Amino acid sequence: MSDEVVSLDRTGNAIRRLIRQHGRFPADLRQGLRPAMREAAQPVLGDARRRSGWSTRIPRAMRLATSFTRRQAGVSIVVDRTRAPHARPHEGIRGNRTFRHPVHGNRNVWVEQSTRPFLVPAADMHGRRVVEAVNRVVDDSANKAGY
Repeated sequence: MSDEVVSLDRTGNAIRRLIRQHGRFPADLRQGLRPAMREAAQPVLGDARRRSGWSTRIPRAMRLATSFTRRQAGVSIVVDRTRAPHARPHEGIRGNRTFRHPVHGNRNVWVEQSTRPFLVPAADMHGRRVVEAVNRVVDDSANKAGY
């Protein structure tokens, strides 16, 4: 996979609960839930884009993805690695505060640069509200459908 994913699911979620109860997430609920889930996650995406405004490519390489599987249930922010290959080191995914890279591709000259996280701070700031909103939407839809 060529994309970096940061999940907004920081707590238990209603999607996983339905999967546990029914074996799979009910297909009749998926189509209607995707737009509502994306709408609930827009504040996180907007904040992440603002936080990465120092880059011309990273904000445009971000998108929201929804998933209804046991492993990845909910909404995630995905950064296309081919459009913004520098997003991962700047985010500091490995937990480092700095990263090294060659200067303009010259492998004889390397510099150390500080990370500039944009995804995790946005998810931390808005994530709980997004999870609550998604859970509410899922619960409402499931109740209307008789689950």
